[in-house]
Amino acid sequence: MSDTPELLPVEEARARILGLCTPLATEWVPGDDALGRALAEDVPARRTLPPWDNSAMDGFAVQARDLAGPLPVRLTVGETVFAGRRPTREVVPGTCARIMTGAPLPPGADAVVMRERTRPVPGEPDAVELLEAVGPGNFVRPRGEDAKEGDVLLRRGTPLGIPELGLLWAQGQGTVPVPRRPRVAVLSTGDELCRVDEPPGDGIVDINAPALALAVRRAGGVPTLLGIARDTRQAVQEALARAEGFDVVLTSAGVSVGDHDFVKDALGALGVEQRFWRVAIKPGKPLVVGQRGSTLFMGLPGNPTSSLVTFELFVRPALRRLLGHSDVEPPRVAGRLEGRLSKAPGLAHFVRVTATWRAGELWAKPLGTQTSGALRSAAAATHLLHFPRETNSLADGSHVELLPLSWVA
Repeated sequence: MSDTPELLPVEEARARILGLCTPLATEWVPGDDALGRALAEDVPARRTLPPWDNSAMDGFAVQARDLAGPLPVRLTVGETVFAGRRPTREVVPGTCARIMTGAPLPPGADAVVMRERTRPVPGEPDAVELLEAVGPGNFVRPRGEDAKEGDVLLRRGTPLGIPELGLLWAQGQGTVPVPRRPRVAVLSTGDELCRVDEPPGDGIVDINAPALALAVRRAGGVPTLLGIARDTRQAVQEALARAEGFDVVLTSAGVSVGDHDFVKDALGALGVEQRFWRVAIKPGKPLVVGQRGSTLFMGLPGNPTSSLVTFELFVRPALRRLLGHSDVEPPRVAGRLEGRLSKAPGLAHFVRVTATWRAGELWAKPLGTQTSGALRSAAAATHLLHFPRETNSLADGSHVELLPLSWVA
């Protein structure tokens, strides 16, 4: 490839990365370990739920036609039906059953009148007056409303949140088929770096690797830190050689055009096929992506904020695809710009902003510094504002596209 390839638009770069990713092998895991993952296959319903018509309210089970005349209507109470117990009497014309929420509807009843729309009859404990007319089905949860045995309950690719897992647990399904979690190796490069537990001396603490590891874990992957490689081709190559068997390998720094930027050369020496290098974005332009076998290699920029931004735009979608999600694009919301922005055309800028709601709209205020080495603005940001590639300026109040940040607590 040319040393100065054309810069890829962000959307094309992400599409190329996703084209290299397919869901990983299926494993069956307990439901609580499946939270946030996606189903690897369709799941049919084993049970019809609810298994019978039941009451949605505390009240009285009635035949709706008994309430068609002048109100109030006095009915005889045949029995009280509690949740977890079966009714023993049929509701016939002129009668009703006191019923609790979730209790099965007695035979003959077709509606429920909520308790608040009734009143007792003094001296007649087996009678009740109903104060409003209802139609058939009123406050009745019909049999099979949630699921019918044999029907597809949840489709492959469905993200598993708490309600979805609740549906599966209600079916008696304690384990769930999901793609296994991607194993991700994380490597930092640079002579100037030291670990957080080392005295920095003339160097700086490596924050990229632990930050990326946390981002990987939050995205559903299993990170492994490979340490820090010094700025020689041999050191970088030896460190990357330890990444055998991982699904994704992330490096930070060493991917630009400096004299000590050896990541691309080291990847090539290890047989990694470079798919592209450099994206038309700021921050994060010197991104390199390659593949060897089924392992995806992504060389991220070294500046901390650039590293985090490229993770949001490219790595997190890739991990979601490996985890079986069908919707992997970064989420977007509409907003308005508070202030003005200008730039030269050519690069799409992803501006760190703090967004707040005002009068029903999300207003985004750019943070004071946008340099890629300033982590404080990343800490303060709630969203990234997409400043399109060929747009020169955005006026105060402009409608803008915002990307919520997954690293926000």
